[in-house]
Amino acid sequence: MADAPFDPAIVAGPDIELGLDTFGDMSTGQDGRRRSGAEVIRDVVAEAVLADELGVDVIGLGEHHRDDYAISAPDVVLAAIAGQTSRIRLGTAVTVLSSDDPVRVYERFATLDAVSRGRAEVILGRGSFTESFPLFGFDLADYEMLFEEKLDLFARLLTERPVTWSGRHRTALQDQQVYPKTESGRLTAWIGVGGSPESVVRSVTHQIPMMLAIIGGAPGRFTQYVDLYRRAQVQLAPETGQTARLPLGVHSPGHIADTDEQALDEYWPHYRAMNDRIGRERGWPPATKDKLVAEARSGSQYVGSPETVARRIADTATALGLTRFDFKYASGPMAHEKLMHSIELYATRVMPRVREILGA
Repeated sequence: MADAPFDPAIVAGPDIELGLDTFGDMSTGQDGRRRSGAEVIRDVVAEAVLADELGVDVIGLGEHHRDDYAISAPDVVLAAIAGQTSRIRLGTAVTVLSSDDPVRVYERFATLDAVSRGRAEVILGRGSFTESFPLFGFDLADYEMLFEEKLDLFARLLTERPVTWSGRHRTALQDQQVYPKTESGRLTAWIGVGGSPESVVRSVTHQIPMMLAIIGGAPGRFTQYVDLYRRAQVQLAPETGQTARLPLGVHSPGHIADTDEQALDEYWPHYRAMNDRIGRERGWPPATKDKLVAEARSGSQYVGSPETVARRIADTATALGLTRFDFKYASGPMAHEKLMHSIELYATRVMPRVREILGA
């Protein structure tokens, strides 16, 4: 290989960005009553406001179209959050581009960028759930092609120049301008990647950074994809014109409480409920607490006291060379009050400790 035009290797440091993600899981109140979707959405806004006040870098909202999650229109909820916050960046986790229209997605997030004074970003994905495909009239047989075509169009929209494009699943465009334009000249975007070589290379080809969704197993098993991400940046640089390395992020779930034991005890029944509900659809075995404990110790469930979670995040950031880590703080029907405490501990104790460890 010829000498690289730049060094794509990333070393995690104290300037790492630390965010929070939620899908708006349908929760229960402290009285055990299942809360309505409207109540959960208002809770999510309150959680984001707290995160902003405490200095969290990013809040990401996932898009789903099923009865166990309240958020189907993340951009609308993010706009509400924008009006009550001043600094936190506003993103998704993820936006299901495959079953949406790229032009409309771009317009909505460019609008969010305007009302939030440049704080909008979008993570684009094909969706781990498939309810949106029949809901919006798409054939699951076109799952791969839909994402490839729509991502290609979205990447062109990011240039904010007139777009000429054609494909099988959308009306062609000829020198089409799309509005509004962003004040910075480019909307911040990521591609959510579950772990396939093709997805890694696609991220580099379109010059949209990669956000790895790691929800089980040792994070180190994704080293092969990080290595590919770096090699592809070097090899494709003559074609893409890339002169600076792309950021790299990870999204993983967990729960923080005052002690390790308390965190596991609070998290376990909600983790089990979520895992077994989805598992019945996908053929997974029932959850066991032993497996959760193993995941909390060395896998991709960041469950424990602030010190435990901080050390685990720092280890993952170091192993993979991250510039960003997003902590999915809500999993299953856990009460809003416990989520608020988890956010408080993440912002006031985990984040500074992660940066201290990486700075050392």
